[in-house]
Amino acid sequence: MEALALPAALALVAGGGAGLSPERRAALGASLPLLQRDYRFERVWFWGCIQGVRGAYYIAEGLGPDLAAPRSRLYSSNCLDWSLLTPATEEMRALAEQVKGRFQGDPSFEYSLAEINTEAAAKLIESGKEPVMKEEARLIATIEQIDREVGIVPRGAFVKTPLGSVHENRHFEGLSLVEAKKLSSYFHFTDPVNLKNKTLLEKADLDPSTDFLDSLEHDIPQGSWSIQLEKGGTVVVLRSLLWLGLTFYHVPMTKQFGYVYFGTGEKNLDLPFML
Repeated sequence: MEALALPAALALVAGGGAGLSPERRAALGASLPLLQRDYRFERVWFWGCIQGVRGAYYIAEGLGPDLAAPRSRLYSSNCLDWSLLTPATEEMRALAEQVKGRFQGDPSFEYSLAEINTEAAAKLIESGKEPVMKEEARLIATIEQIDREVGIVPRGAFVKTPLGSVHENRHFEGLSLVEAKKLSSYFHFTDPVNLKNKTLLEKADLDPSTDFLDSLEHDIPQGSWSIQLEKGGTVVVLRSLLWLGLTFYHVPMTKQFGYVYFGTGEKNLDLPFML
């Protein structure tokens, strides 16, 4: 969610019980504008918080002119001092998915790969490296995975130019209340997968400038999203049942939307058996 709209946005997603203390809100209000200035970001989003056993990670994302370009991600333990995270490699993502259990809350904590993946551990030993994975690597891999699987935006909020870059749609005035209650009105804000598999007949009704992302209606498993009207029917709230703690909000007929994550960073792998 936008750093400038943080207090109002947190109030809109508070129905799930998650939020920030007044001290944390004040700290973010002071540090995020400085973060944007120091790193020269076009905009800064407050991503959320991953709660560990001994501490929490507060996450912010920095974006450039092209909103589809890779984002810079930073973490903090006190909402004041921020550290830049190195983008995850494919190997890091694969190993992070195999790590089970809670985050510890210590970036320097090391997971033993011998207990997670013996093959990966053997390869590292052969190359002369220690068979360990730092929690910092697991953190960035988890953040990227959550963004990829459940980071969403309303249809029409962003446009794709003929050159391929993605920008904010200045003509977007929000979804109508009827459209806002449909899963097909929301897109995954990541590289499309299902769109490439559509036939030419299915693509004929799509607008290439706005329909360049995958819709939520075909997500697997079916039923992994909960849609609710809150605040007297004035706010549409989507909650992910796959990544418990991910909440998206949109105020129909306005430009107000965003998502935030407050959870443990663990995927709900039991969801197919719960539906």
